[in-house]
Amino acid sequence: MQENKFAQFEFIGLMASLMSIVALAIDALLPALDTIGISIGTTQVADNQLLITMIFLGLGIGPLLFGPLSDHIGRKPVVYIGFLIFILASLICVFAESVVMMVAGRILQGIGLSAPRTMAIAMIRDKYSGDYMARIMSFVTVVFILVPIIAPALGKAVLDHFHWKAIFYVQLMISIIVSFWFWKRQPETLSKSKRIALNTTIFSNGLKEMSRHKTTVGYTLISGFIVGSFMVYLSTSQQIFEQQYQLKEEFPYIFGLLAFAIGSAIFLNGTLVLKLGMEKLITTSLFAYFTISLLYIILFHNGQNPNIVILLLFFAMQFFAIGFMFGNLRAMAMEPIGHIAGIGAAITGFISTLMAVPISTFIGRFVVDTTLPLFVGFLICATLSLLILGYLRLPIKK
Repeated sequence: MQENKFAQFEFIGLMASLMSIVALAIDALLPALDTIGISIGTTQVADNQLLITMIFLGLGIGPLLFGPLSDHIGRKPVVYIGFLIFILASLICVFAESVVMMVAGRILQGIGLSAPRTMAIAMIRDKYSGDYMARIMSFVTVVFILVPIIAPALGKAVLDHFHWKAIFYVQLMISIIVSFWFWKRQPETLSKSKRIALNTTIFSNGLKEMSRHKTTVGYTLISGFIVGSFMVYLSTSQQIFEQQYQLKEEFPYIFGLLAFAIGSAIFLNGTLVLKLGMEKLITTSLFAYFTISLLYIILFHNGQNPNIVILLLFFAMQFFAIGFMFGNLRAMAMEPIGHIAGIGAAITGFISTLMAVPISTFIGRFVVDTTLPLFVGFLICATLSLLILGYLRLPIKK
């Protein structure tokens, strides 16, 4: 029993590590956005946001290839392919001399990292289901959330002592260590008897199968709105705290503190999901997300930024609500399609990302001198999500 418990702890650690490279590639770069922008010749602050949002585009595209491929050849080989692409893409970013080349490298980084990220979800679904899957996802995510807490501080420390390019080299070293650990310790989770032949119809068949499940479609769309609204914060946080509030030195620690708010919710979710269930937690969190956004808009509708303590309080409440949604939304979407976990994770991830990138890019353009547009975006996304949730609760007509 003790050995089994250790194996489960190691599995959680491994899956979290596979997903954590994504957070590291995003968050460690935040303190260096202005410096990188100067090096590659960006002329607008909004162009620097592309270095964050465009990696998500790659994260959405990649699973369309890696999902079906993993259902055919297994999960482990696909992880290795993804890490190789990430290494090559990181070198493109290191030697980039223009915003176009840097964005191309970031998209390719996202494509590469989509493999370990998607395979982590697929491997969890291979081994677990239902509320227990959500519990494992919560524990994986709470380990994973430690990276956003320390990544900006790590990025700033590297930036203070070395060139911004060293941040990419640190990411490379960590990805090599994780891939070696994965190779040595993680068994293949997809047995040969469950593998699916690779053919031209696998995507269309997967899409048809997914569309048959109202729950999968609905929670995937909600995930797109929630992730999209959160990505606005990710891409504008450096701009908000360093430029609007003049807190350049404090930014990495503020970012880490707010990441802790998400992590604490995810940790609690691991316990509460077995008692209350995923649906109840998602519903409660969505209503909280909506209410907090509306309250901020009512109080600060004139566009003037509040005191930093008040802003951090609102952000912390918002992200605490989000923490109960990330893992549960994905688990609810995946629950009916466990028999096609690879392509299912790919399609649901692609759709939610395809929604999230334009949402975050559009709203982010309005976050210039005030944080009000950010909360307006939160409110709109929460409203649309609640409408979808209401539709999902309607009785099925026979």
